[in-house]
Amino acid sequence: MTFKYSLRVYFEDTDAGGIVYYGNYLKFMERARSEWFLQQSIGMKSLMEDHEMVFVVSRTELDYLRSAKLEDVLEISTELTELKRVSAVFKQTVTRNGEVLCQGTTKVGCVNTITLKPCAIPSEVHAQLNQLMR
Repeated sequence: MTFKYSLRVYFEDTDAGGIVYYGNYLKFMERARSEWFLQQSIGMKSLMEDHEMVFVVSRTELDYLRSAKLEDVLEISTELTELKRVSAVFKQTVTRNGEVLCQGTTKVGCVNTITLKPCAIPSEVHAQLNQLMR
């Protein structure tokens, strides 16, 4: 299941030439993943309070193909592509009017908020995520 999230590029997202700074694509993708989790009723705040866990980025790989510019409206698609006991992988694509600007994958790991060590994704959360891969 692919989730789509839209945002506008603001001045703070760009360099002096009005081009989106490359590191901001990571921020855009993070926002889209956060919204994806919220859309599934799995907010990070809830995971922290109810399960003493949170997902943290452990690896990301991006391909930059085109530049986004000031005031562009971007669409970030997010899809869960792999799910294990302690981690998940997301494929994300940033487009402008259908043109792919940036694409990549992000691996997140489940971490206990008290010990800060990897832990298993709670079974009910894992089952819910697993349903989203079908």
